[in-house]
Amino acid sequence: MDLDFMQSPIPDRPGLLVRDPHQYSDATLVIPPPLVECLRFFNGSAVPGDLHSHLTKISGGADVAEIEQHLMDTLRDCGFLDDDVYRRLREEKHRAFAEAPVREPSHSGGAYPGEPEPLRQAFSRYLEEAPAPEIEDGLIGIAAPHVSPEGGRRMYGAAYKALAGELRDRVFVILGTSHYGDAGRFGLTRKPFRTPYGDAPTEVELVDRLASAAPAAVTMEDYCHSTEHSIEFQVVFLQHLFGPDVRILPILCGSYGQSVYSGGMPEDDENVRSFLSALRDLAAVEGDRLFWILGVDLAHMGRRYGDDFPAVANQGKMAEVAARDEKRASLINGPDAEGFWGLIRENEDDLKWCGSAPFYTMMRAVPNVRSRLLGYDQWNIDEQSVVTFGAMAFYDGSTRP
Repeated sequence: MDLDFMQSPIPDRPGLLVRDPHQYSDATLVIPPPLVECLRFFNGSAVPGDLHSHLTKISGGADVAEIEQHLMDTLRDCGFLDDDVYRRLREEKHRAFAEAPVREPSHSGGAYPGEPEPLRQAFSRYLEEAPAPEIEDGLIGIAAPHVSPEGGRRMYGAAYKALAGELRDRVFVILGTSHYGDAGRFGLTRKPFRTPYGDAPTEVELVDRLASAAPAAVTMEDYCHSTEHSIEFQVVFLQHLFGPDVRILPILCGSYGQSVYSGGMPEDDENVRSFLSALRDLAAVEGDRLFWILGVDLAHMGRRYGDDFPAVANQGKMAEVAARDEKRASLINGPDAEGFWGLIRENEDDLKWCGSAPFYTMMRAVPNVRSRLLGYDQWNIDEQSVVTFGAMAFYDGSTRP
């Protein structure tokens, strides 16, 4: 179930679009509407003949053997079944990433321009159009969206416009949402991140310290880094401001979903607790050498995300969502980690905040953190679905009243 399923956006090809976000397979399928229900027979428990019987029924008794075989062959050849084809594709991609000297850009030329000059023009425009934020002394970090840079340009601009030139020599700890990583695990890599601007080196010594302190919590050379956008977009913005060789510590934060459903706290998991402790120790030792960047979106509402209503930005139910988003954000300013996580657990996180793990990780790594919401926005990712996001500034509360 780690495939993406969504309504086909192609007007003359209706149906269910299926793709592999891990990019083990580069295929994208559109299952025609009459065949969508057939996918339930590929759940691992259907008995032989069930699919054939279903196709015979919906076709009115026609010979469906060719259709049945074509559907099975197509899903298998694309790597969309849990079988030897899929396992071979996965093993090849994992091995290739582990052996690669750099983390290649995954979204260059798609989510943002793939050539330096068009990229520079686009990101300069985002920053120029953003209002100047009111920033106090003692800034230690920001939160920016990880939605597409064009869709989230106002909040990207608001967040990154807060960064001053004297931060150039810091190590940027980037906490990004791991959309497809294992729950309660932290994805690390020693690889530099390559973008159209150049290669941003990863602080390997800091990576090794975290991996050594909490080995059971870490997935080293996590393949999710190869396709994940939540960190890649932040690296590009940092390079735009400070040059291609900006130094980074990229950390993918897996979901703390078990505690959302169990009613506990993330650190009830021993591995999560050990990593949060290691990151807190690292922050205390390194101090002002570090600067924190969170690549986070907030709510995900509407048809695309399993809700029974179409969502339109800033209209109808989305006004209530905005109020709940801002209430959660206010607890980050406490910082009230327990209260914040209590709101995440509310209704088993019906807002579907994909930034909750990085936010919580930040609050535990820097216990005195204070925050300020610099801006908030909602964006229709399609006609019936909305992503919400904001820009935030973080301060060291131990030096402020």
